[in-house]
Amino acid sequence: MSDLDILSRVQATIASRKGAEPGSSYVASLYAKGTDSICKKVAEEAAESIMAAKDGDAHHLVKEVADLWFHSMILLSQYGVSVADVAAEFERREGVSGIVEKASRSKE
Repeated sequence: MSDLDILSRVQATIASRKGAEPGSSYVASLYAKGTDSICKKVAEEAAESIMAAKDGDAHHLVKEVADLWFHSMILLSQYGVSVADVAAEFERREGVSGIVEKASRSKE
């Protein structure tokens, strides 16, 4: 099993909630509220991850980053983007200097 297997399973669950009744699941309720609400949750979880890191609490940081990834996956799903798409971007960047990669984005 690869590390992406769990992310793919979570992604499938998230996708299955897309058309569900908002009262039936947390994910369905976020979809019903729309992109702005999903983005707010991503921002909230990012801030909580930063606070956990600043506190130096590795265990809490792991939990907050899991929440951040989860909500980011909901946002990706909102736009039809998959875990595989993000993994492919990581593969594209692998072995490329961060400075070089960032400079290449300004040409797009």
